[in-house]
Amino acid sequence: MIEHSKIRRAMPHVYLWLAIALLVFPIYFVFVASTRTSAEILSAPMPLYPGDRFFQNYGDALLQGAKNLGASAFVMMGNSLVMALGISVGKIVVSLLAAFAIVFFDFRLRKLCFWSIFITLMLPVEVRIMPTYKVISDLHMLNSYPGLIMPMIVSATAVFLFRQFFMSVPREIAEASQIDGAHAMQFFRSILVPMTRTPVAAMFVIQFIYGWNQYLWPLLITTKVRYYTLLIGINRMLSGADVQIEWQIVMATVLLAMIPPVAIVVTMQKQFVAGMTDTEK
Repeated sequence: MIEHSKIRRAMPHVYLWLAIALLVFPIYFVFVASTRTSAEILSAPMPLYPGDRFFQNYGDALLQGAKNLGASAFVMMGNSLVMALGISVGKIVVSLLAAFAIVFFDFRLRKLCFWSIFITLMLPVEVRIMPTYKVISDLHMLNSYPGLIMPMIVSATAVFLFRQFFMSVPREIAEASQIDGAHAMQFFRSILVPMTRTPVAAMFVIQFIYGWNQYLWPLLITTKVRYYTLLIGINRMLSGADVQIEWQIVMATVLLAMIPPVAIVVTMQKQFVAGMTDTEK
């Protein structure tokens, strides 16, 4: 009976370790492939222990890139970082201002304005993508950082989150600031923004990963190599019909693409959890 009870307690741990192994093994496989030659990767079976070309492969990926692409991972990581930061910061700023106006300003059709923003969540990307492309093209913003960022900085989800947060702020605080002579933007900047640090941190993590993983929009508006993001670059590396694919460079680039999102999540884990769960003001 005691042995049976020990086995029952141990089984959840066994399942957990099996799940971890299933999740980690593909990442380990990519790491091993990134430290070997293309011939070793294509051999059957490929060795499952790291090779001796770690520094050479990652150096080639960062500084040169694949021969059939013409852009290094360093340049593409910079483009992805600019896009992710621009989208996340832009969405937070625009959403904070929109939520502030909807909650603390009394104007006609205020609720209609909010629900007009919120209803955009029901529109699929395919419906919005061509009109957005036409606008960006007419503004001559193709192959540019503003073209990559600006269409993505409006978020109904972020507006809804900040609106719900602002609605929980006591009105007495706004009235007290008015009595003290603070105008609307002083109240917003000095009182509301510091109070929203944890929701802002949570939204920053979500939007950074969203911006970093963008594929369809950069694919549509970037035709120049110097504006390729990492996901576009990886796709181009794998689509060379007349050139042998350099699998070691591809695998190294894939692993490099994972580093910034993981670093953001690990660094801001506490703030992210607090922003999604904390209700105290």
